[in-house]
Amino acid sequence: MRLPLVGTQGKFTFRLLAVALVGQAVVLSFFALVVRALAIADGRSDGGRLLWVGLGLAVLAVVAAGLMRGPLGLPLGWLVQVLTWASAVLVPAMVGVAVVFTGLWVLLLVQGTKVDALDARRASEAAPAAD
Repeated sequence: MRLPLVGTQGKFTFRLLAVALVGQAVVLSFFALVVRALAIADGRSDGGRLLWVGLGLAVLAVVAAGLMRGPLGLPLGWLVQVLTWASAVLVPAMVGVAVVFTGLWVLLLVQGTKVDALDARRASEAAPAAD
């Protein structure tokens, strides 16, 4: 089975993915605070910029969750996953966050698609019996 990168997902799948992205947004918000604090502790002056970049990533995750029902949600969700991996350049501990949330993203995408297919099959089997 190939993982979809674009397109509209079934009802169960898009709900699962949206919940995962909202959870990821919460963690990314904390990441933004940590990266700002680390910059201040190192005596760097870019702490504010890093805070806004991290919060922007968290907002992108929430926007992607909100758009998950349509065709833009899935590509934005993948973009959030890629940018979460890229954030490990700033805070190496983000590798752990990226592993967890990308793993969860893939798992929910695969399992949600299976549930949506099963639901569609059951609905099509029940429709002729109702005639």
